[in-house]
Amino acid sequence: ILVNGFTCKPATNVTAADFSSNILAKPGATNNTFGSLVTAANVQKIPGLNTLGVSLARIDYAPGGINPPHTHPRATEIVFVLEGQLDVGFITTANVLISKTIVKGETFVFPKGLVHFQKNNNGYEAASVISAFNSQLQGTVNVPLTLFAATPPVADHVLAQTFQIGTKEVQKIKAKLAPKK
Repeated sequence: ILVNGFTCKPATNVTAADFSSNILAKPGATNNTFGSLVTAANVQKIPGLNTLGVSLARIDYAPGGINPPHTHPRATEIVFVLEGQLDVGFITTANVLISKTIVKGETFVFPKGLVHFQKNNNGYEAASVISAFNSQLQGTVNVPLTLFAATPPVADHVLAQTFQIGTKEVQKIKAKLAPKK
């Protein structure tokens, strides 16, 4: 039986393993384009979350790393800083930036569907947060990858006109964000 698109086990087959995970225990590898890694603990990893409306993620940031502008179409997010400090913010529907620097022990909320980011501005120390969502599967739309690394690609002239830059600049951005082979 599927519920919300995920398998719903008969009660006689449910075990503690369906409700637990150690996936967030260790820092993730941040040696990538953005210098960050999001490790999700959602219904895809913890089947017992199905229909419960909650999930978590751990985000690790290299020195200077960023979780680039993105949205969660199905959830509000709250982050709790485990280590380091981050510049965080979201943009309202009126195009107003709400931002702040948060440090170990502090939290910040990103309303559902709004574009937001987190940036580790410390060039010497890593940072990490735990994110909580009011959805079992929040969905993530990474703005730069959505626009510049889509398959098939968004036409260069569309991005050039949108961002008021030349097509050569669009091609440079696409090359930097292209998946590594």
